[in-house]
Amino acid sequence: MELREMSEACENQEKDLTLNTDTANSPETSGTEAAETVVTENNSGEDNSAPIVNNTQAPEDNPAGKQVATDYSALDKQGLVAALEAQLQKPIESIRDDVNLIKVAFYSLRNAELAAEKEEFVANGNEETAFAPKSDPDEEKFKELLNEIKEKRAEYNAKQEAEKEENLKRKLAIIEEIKSIVSDPDNINKQYNRIQQLQQEFKAIGEVPAAHVTETWKSYQKATESFYDLLKMNKELRDYDFKKNLEAKQQLCAEAESLDSVEDVVLAFRKLQDLHNQWREIGPVAKEVREELWARFKEASAKINKKYQAFFEGRKEKEKENEAAKIALCERIEAIDIDSLKSFAKWDEATKIIIGLQEEWKKLGFASRKVNADLFARFRATCDKFFARKAEFFKAMKEEFAANLEKKIALCEQAEALKDSTDWKKTTEKMIALQREWKTIGPVVKKHSDSVWKRFIAACDYFFDQKNKQTSSVHQTEHANLAAKREIINAINALVADETETDGEKKVRELMKRWQEIGHVPFKEKDKIYAEYKAATAKAFEKFGMKEAQGGLGGFEATLSNSSQDKIYRERERLVRAYEQKCNELKTYENNLGFFNAQSKGGNSMLKEVERRIQKIKEELALLEQKIKMIDEKL
Repeated sequence: MELREMSEACENQEKDLTLNTDTANSPETSGTEAAETVVTENNSGEDNSAPIVNNTQAPEDNPAGKQVATDYSALDKQGLVAALEAQLQKPIESIRDDVNLIKVAFYSLRNAELAAEKEEFVANGNEETAFAPKSDPDEEKFKELLNEIKEKRAEYNAKQEAEKEENLKRKLAIIEEIKSIVSDPDNINKQYNRIQQLQQEFKAIGEVPAAHVTETWKSYQKATESFYDLLKMNKELRDYDFKKNLEAKQQLCAEAESLDSVEDVVLAFRKLQDLHNQWREIGPVAKEVREELWARFKEASAKINKKYQAFFEGRKEKEKENEAAKIALCERIEAIDIDSLKSFAKWDEATKIIIGLQEEWKKLGFASRKVNADLFARFRATCDKFFARKAEFFKAMKEEFAANLEKKIALCEQAEALKDSTDWKKTTEKMIALQREWKTIGPVVKKHSDSVWKRFIAACDYFFDQKNKQTSSVHQTEHANLAAKREIINAINALVADETETDGEKKVRELMKRWQEIGHVPFKEKDKIYAEYKAATAKAFEKFGMKEAQGGLGGFEATLSNSSQDKIYRERERLVRAYEQKCNELKTYENNLGFFNAQSKGGNSMLKEVERRIQKIKEELALLEQKIKMIDEKL
């Protein structure tokens, strides 16, 4: 049997591949495509149709078991206009269901108004045919928003179509390359690996315009079949492919069977879908084991599908438990006596409690639909009240911050008065004393923090730079050091450019060590040469898989060894300020986490992004703590 015949037989068998869920992959039953449509008409003759989406979706439509629709029936027209306007701030591809629900709710109210207006008109003795509705500003605004949504959706669809057209061009280019290979039968045996690569590239490309799907696929199949017709692979190669495919599918069976022990049913189901997609991409196996292997895989899939369905049957009971737990959290947060918080420590302690309760809230799943939104509004209102009062408390501290600012400005003036002094010893002692006094002064408002610090450190740096220029006789040495550091940068760049380098990490580490051993360079060149050095090492870290954080600590320790004590003091001050800023940034992100309710794909993505940023800040704080500790040990 030729490879094409074996492939066709495998394709015919695997067309029956399914997840044992009749509608799991059916586009006719997905999302709002299966929703009913209610049409209401206003007197302008405009169609205001909107689909009604059930608040509780079937497991196939809502695999994550999450609430995906909001109840807008309690809002008035102005509230619905505001809700529709809020949808414009979200990604256009994620708002379809909410827009439809808002339309239904709005025109339900509008039609009721029109009916009452018409009834009153007739009751006043007028002819029904003479009735003309009054202009409604809310309806006009509502229509404007709908038109804006329509335009944004059209732009989004146009972008998707453009991507599909680009995918079509890429697929057609692959087909043409396969045809060109087939047109050179003398070298056909040398092109097997390239054909496999092209097949993988073809599969990896996304969707093409619907009108070209069948034609493109047939052209691709015809081109690849022509190749294999010419290749006429020998039996040994076919047996190798069968063996490789058998091993791959046996591995998929084992993975599918292992999913039975995964506690997260939804996660197991999603992984099962991935396994089915991988199964389809793997080629055929020997005919004698084909049915047995497929039966094994299908049996493992059936177990996961049954557990997946059972998961949703038990969800209602879990919602009742979540409702009771959320009520308890509301009562606990409402019991906090805000009036008793009179100090920073008290506020910090209460803030930790609030954040802890928010963390508990986030761990809870949804309560029943009829109470979930109300419970969240109740919980969030208490949180908002707490943080509003906390903001008032910190606002009251502005006077203290202002006093700190005056003290720091006074130190700036003293430092500026001393910066031109040539009495190096006494002035150095005074400058260091000013720096120590600076550290004893409390914080100032953020908008002045950087400017007053830069003013102070500029005066200090100017004095010490002038001192170094006057007291140093190493001008020529600094230029020699500059040349040596440029040689190191060139050497690192050469290692990065060398594709045959196998011991790059070790050599880069040696060059970095040599860099730290080299002394000062001319002051005007230090920033530029250091920027070139950082750019070169960054490329080296990326290419050779080196850990930058550890490398940074090693370089930092070497820098401390070559720095004067006054520079070390300034570096510690800078690190402490950076640490405080990162702590404030971390608190802000952690506070914001309590207000996320990932009911949509976009919301879930935003939540993950915030969590990723929090983790990054924690890593940066850990590195800052290590550097401050290293300075303290040296001092």
